[in-house]
Amino acid sequence: MDGVGEWSGSDAERVRLIPWAEQDLWLLRRTNSPEMTAHLGGPESEEQLLGRHRRYTELRTGRMYRVALADGGETVGSIGYWQRTWRGAEVWETGWAVLAEFQGRGLAVLAARAVMRAARAAGPHRYLHAFPDVGHAASNAVCRRAGFTLLGQADFEYPKGHWIRSNDWRVDLEKGD
Repeated sequence: MDGVGEWSGSDAERVRLIPWAEQDLWLLRRTNSPEMTAHLGGPESEEQLLGRHRRYTELRTGRMYRVALADGGETVGSIGYWQRTWRGAEVWETGWAVLAEFQGRGLAVLAARAVMRAARAAGPHRYLHAFPDVGHAASNAVCRRAGFTLLGQADFEYPKGHWIRSNDWRVDLEKGD
């Protein structure tokens, strides 16, 4: 389970991270709505979704997951971590999406804490960053509640041709949860 089964705390057992698989393309399609992608440049074309799905299934430095409820296994969203060069250093980056009907329950926070443990177990990077749009209140709240530290703001091109102003949140994986 890549270290994601080693939870602590009474709520942590509410979610499970399941490694992304070929049959998970439906989840990308489901989260490809104007509401779910408002802070990411809008919905992607089918070709873009297929490319992203392929990248998720073939990811070598990091891992993508489907997030499921621990009791019952119902899928609630996705999360992952991957390598990126940030300010001259190799770090992990994370991002997530929670289906609308499951938002507001703290599940993204639990998934973010679980992905921290997975990234820590995978090594070799000390830091895990998240870069939500500065105007995305819910994702910024997830970062704060999951234990990330706000370092400031940065400009990102995502997707290609679309610039966003993001907050740079970081957690030190060597310090633990």
